[in-house]
Formats: sequence, structure tokens, C-alpha cells
Amino acid sequence: MPTVLVTGGCGFIGSNFVRHLLATDPAVSVINLDALTYAGNLANLADLANHPRYTFLKGDITSRDDVREAMQRGVTDIINFAAESHVDRSIQDSGPFVRTNVIGTQVLLDAAREFAKTVKKFVQVSTDEVYGSLGATGLFTEETPLHPNSPYSASKAGADLLVQAYQHTFGVPAVITRCSNNYGPYQFPEKLIPLFVTNLLNNQPVPVYGDGMQIRDWIHVLDHCRGVEAAWRNGKPGEVYNFGGRCEKPNIDLTKLLLKLLGKPETLIRFVEDRPGHDRRYAIDCTKAERKLGWKPRVPFDAGLSETIEWYQANAAWVAAIKNKDYMTYYEKQYGKL
Repeated sequence: MPTVLVTGGCGFIGSNFVRHLLATDPAVSVINLDALTYAGNLANLADLANHPRYTFLKGDITSRDDVREAMQRGVTDIINFAAESHVDRSIQDSGPFVRTNVIGTQVLLDAAREFAKTVKKFVQVSTDEVYGSLGATGLFTEETPLHPNSPYSASKAGADLLVQAYQHTFGVPAVITRCSNNYGPYQFPEKLIPLFVTNLLNNQPVPVYGDGMQIRDWIHVLDHCRGVEAAWRNGKPGEVYNFGGRCEKPNIDLTKLLLKLLGKPETLIRFVEDRPGHDRRYAIDCTKAERKLGWKPRVPFDAGLSETIEWYQANAAWVAAIKNKDYMTYYEKQYGKL
């Protein structure tokens, strides 16, 4: 019976992955190790708190003691979602990104070596941003050279290189996944879709960087979770697998679509100064994952976006707790001191 250590399981993608795994495989147990930084929200998994195959541990992946405590609970696999991930924050201060994304990954890799007799797979969840920026044509493949352009993507690229080095040098059974822009429920409202949706629901303006013609490839978070699961179960150690939604959209087009779906006027658009080094276009070629892992994106963008909007409309209390930071004391309010 697999016991999977999911790091960063209280974040957006991590919490969706925990839900997916527990719902689809009755033989799997999950240990969720999360430091509960600003983007880690225990409310995301509140209904699973007493699940018999789920354990939450408050801990930091940069702490060898915290990681070792988790590993001693019979961990058979490590899936590393834990990361600082917001580009704007990395421009303001890159320190936390290097600490969590690079050093934290090193600590986890050392734990995989220490517990090599029981660890069967290490999955590093990365990002397409490590590839840099595309021109008007072309797609990122697993062979695209790394060319990170922000402190965030540089820290993720550094972590990826460590994973590859540990796999090659020490035989850590590691795979790397790289995915395009995710959307869906439980996404922290600093990212484009939840920020714009929650602003528009309150008739507040939405900030569009530059001319809004930055292009991103969008994938529903559950399709990404299925991809990470496929890489965990069937991925070959030493390999990289890209996941994308085959759904490229300029930011301004997505903004106008959100306005239309929510019945809001385009006068709520506010064009703001572009951020430094803003990558122009990302797009993923996920042929390898489709061919080698039997994976493919299932959620059509229009349906997924409508469902996402409905989720934020139906979870106004969750949004409000994020906006006023009440969520940061959620666990203590519900269950007492950690």
C-alpha cells in the first residue's frame, strides 16, 4: 500500500492532487507536509481532516528534522509540490524562492537517499517557465534548453538540475514534470484568473500588464493532477514530462472572456506598467506524456472556466478569508494550536 508524501499539499495544485488521489485510489495513503506560508491554506482540505488515509504535518521542506519526521511514517514515494511560485513576489525578494525551491528540494532529495530502501519514486513538480519565452511560433518540448528569465523560474530550474544530478549520481528514482498555467478551484487569488474573477464579482477593476498580449497555455488543475499521477506511477527515472492544455490565449482575450462571462463592462480593465522581464509566450508540446504515459488533457477550457467561476461564486467565504487573511489562523480556530 503506497504512502505518498505530498509536500505543499495545502496549496492550490497540491490540495487538488491530494483530493484526486484519495478519491480515485483506495489503496493510497497521503501524508501532507506543508509549512502553511501565505499560499498554504488548511481550509482547502478541511473536509479531509479526519480521513483515515490522510495525515497533515505542519513542517518546512527546508528543515531536515521536519522532513525526516514525515519520512519515518513509512513513506514510499515523494511528490514535491512545495514551492514559492509567484513571479511578482520573486522580483521583489528572491530569497524565499531560493530557500524553498532550491534548498528545500535538496533536503527532500537527501531524504530520498537516506530512505532509499523504501522510496520508490521522487516526482519533482516544476513549471514550463524554466524554458524561458517563446517567439510567435514553436512549442516547448522536454528537449528545450533551460532559459529561465525570472528569479522564480531560475529557482525552479536550479531545483530541476539538482533532481537530475541526484538521479544520475546517486540513483534517486526521480522524474520531473513541467506544466503550463493552471486554473481551477482553490487557487490563491493573486494569480490571474482567481484575481480577476474575485475582483469582478465585486465590481473592482482588473490590472492587465502592458498591452495584454502575453500568451499562456491554460490547463485545468485536475488534468495537471492526472499528469503528475501518471508520471508517479509510470514515469521513467531520469525523464522529464511536459503537460499542457493545448489552449493558448493572450491575457487580454482571457480578460475580455471573463468580463463577458460575468456580465461586466470592459471599462473595468486597467492597463498597468508591465513587470520587468515579462515572458511573452509559453506553449507546451505534451506529445511525450501522451505517448509514454497514456495521459491527455480532458477538461475543455470553456467548461472548465465556467465551472471555476461558479466555484468562486459559491465559495465567497473562502475568498473573503483569503482577502482578509483570516485563513492564516483557520486551523487554530477549528482544531486548536498546531
